Amino acid sequence: MSYEPGTTECRLLINSKESIETMLLNLSRLEGAESILLQLRQVHQQLELLHDQRRMQVDAQEASAVSLS
Repeated sequence: MSYEPGTTECRLLINSKESIETMLLNLSRLEGAESILLQLRQVHQQLELLHDQRRMQVDAQEASAVSLS
């Protein structure tokens, strides 16, 4: 993931997604973890949506600030 965080919230979301990605890698080596893997993928997707929303908010704020200049 090469995205540089623009805000503290983005950094927290990126860190959370990276933690889940590590869990996914580790659990994929275990038999019988399919249900947990599915749940973690769903949580990761929810975090990705939150991150996208936050990025759009930041972009909109920055565009607004530039237009006011």
